[in-house]
Amino acid sequence: MPKTVAEVMSRNPITVKPETPLQEVVQILAERRISGLPVVDQSDKLIGVVSETDLMWQETGATPPAYIMILDSVIYLENPSRYERDLHKALGQTVGEVMSHDPVTTNPDQPLQEAARLMHERSIHRLPVLDATGQVIGILTRGDIVRAMAAHQD
Repeated sequence: MPKTVAEVMSRNPITVKPETPLQEVVQILAERRISGLPVVDQSDKLIGVVSETDLMWQETGATPPAYIMILDSVIYLENPSRYERDLHKALGQTVGEVMSHDPVTTNPDQPLQEAARLMHERSIHRLPVLDATGQVIGILTRGDIVRAMAAHQD
């Protein structure tokens, strides 16, 4: 089995900017049969990831938090800020409005086993691979790891 992320990752992944319209992202994901994209700023530094999960809010909408009323006072049974975030994603029109911020990343020299463990423990489907300057040079997906496992069995 390959030893490092660099040996398995997909190089030069498609990236999008925060101002990219969501319709464009939907088209890219559908046509390329991928489930997420790194989001980069004007200097191509990683600032987030947009995934199918982020886009699902467009179809499902957001559910208001449960609350009770006592003497004309509203007492929320859940944190209302989560509802605000979900509503913002449901109404968003650009990548910047729906993307997940502060994504978990890896570097090309990280042992593949460690990256796979990180993905499993955090329930992450993709890891952007960054060079020393923070530029996105690749992406490691669960599919990449499974294909590497299959190739090793041959």
